[in-house]
Amino acid sequence: MSDYKKTLNLPKTAFPMKANLAQREPQQLKQWEETKACEAMIENCTDKGAFVLHDGPPYANGHIHMGTALNKILKDIVVKSRNMQGYRAHYVPGWDCHGLPIEHKVEQELKEKKKTLPAHVVRKMCRDYAGKWIDIQRKEFKRLGVLGNWDDPYKSMNPAYEAATAHELAKFVDKGGVVRAKKPIYWCCSCHTALAEAEVEYGDHTSPSIFVRFALNDAALAQRIPGADPSRAYVVIWTTTPWTLPDNMAVCLHPEFTYVLVETGGCQYLLAEELLEGCAKSFGWEDVTVVGRATGQELEGLIARHPFYDRQSPLILGRHVTLDAGTGCVHTAPGHGREDYEVGLAYKLDVYSPLDDAGRFLPSVEFFAGLNVFEANPKVIEKLTEVGALLKTAKISHSYPHCWRCKQPVIFRATTQWFISMEKNDLRKKALIAIDTKV
Repeated sequence: MSDYKKTLNLPKTAFPMKANLAQREPQQLKQWEETKACEAMIENCTDKGAFVLHDGPPYANGHIHMGTALNKILKDIVVKSRNMQGYRAHYVPGWDCHGLPIEHKVEQELKEKKKTLPAHVVRKMCRDYAGKWIDIQRKEFKRLGVLGNWDDPYKSMNPAYEAATAHELAKFVDKGGVVRAKKPIYWCCSCHTALAEAEVEYGDHTSPSIFVRFALNDAALAQRIPGADPSRAYVVIWTTTPWTLPDNMAVCLHPEFTYVLVETGGCQYLLAEELLEGCAKSFGWEDVTVVGRATGQELEGLIARHPFYDRQSPLILGRHVTLDAGTGCVHTAPGHGREDYEVGLAYKLDVYSPLDDAGRFLPSVEFFAGLNVFEANPKVIEKLTEVGALLKTAKISHSYPHCWRCKQPVIFRATTQWFISMEKNDLRKKALIAIDTKV
């Protein structure tokens, strides 16, 4: 048999044929550290000036993974490329040492013991836990070949860092730029905490699907749609979150959709014309007669009534309303939805969200006080049936947000928060100018 290796025209080189990366990479990293390669890279620059990349900090609560590795490697490429262009390029690593990700890990380790420990002891354990993982992650990031100021990183739990944060916030407060308001956010009733968009996972969930009628006994209805009888008129909404109905503040229509007022069974119902056929079939309506038509724009300002509370629910307008499902008339609870919140601000509606951190209705909420939102769903349906406002109920399986930690379904809940206003002191204008300013 021929020895094909001898027929190959290979270059002569002193490089070893095997990479042996598991052995050679630590040696290379050690050499870089001993020769102060990072400092040499920074010093070997021209007069182009400084380029400083402060790290968007990871949480100090576990080993790095592919996401954090990709993050660090890409940043390292940026810093080193700027250095090769002649900039005095610095990379300043940092760590986020606060918040639920760390508290959650510590609580998992403590288990039942966490209920008996004083708060200051748990805080100390969280700081120690963060410090331990900073040391571990630092070694893992170095192992990736990332060059930076690893001996003096910034940490959000350093007193100097906390003091600087408080000082900058105080400056905004002093200039009147800090305001307090409510805004709906993802909320986990199990973990008792807010969630960022990136902390939400979507999975299958079964929810109740209900159609509800709101009395539309506004005398002005007859002026907008001739032939209307406000004494027996209703606007029909659809929702998959019955528990939000106690917090309803309005019914939203699309300004350009055509809505029909139809008569059937001795009552009159308002809904989008395009959805009438499907809804009538679903509700079992027979002998449906169209009384009249109007656009959403023409119906704005009419006053409906909440189905089981003595309060108004005005007809308002919003372009988020679709004809994909439902009735084209959207139940609006500004305390429990992003679009609801935004349209609620435009109409100065109350951002009402009477829930505690566990997602239970407060004592002030009639009929449902003390109930968790998911426990409240069947109770709300019972109440709607009792008052004769329920047109149809069913179950629907759909994609629903869940907490990435406890895997439980989450809700939208308005909480009181502090905001730095972009309108005060021309902050928005200054920020837009800064975006276009080369430094």
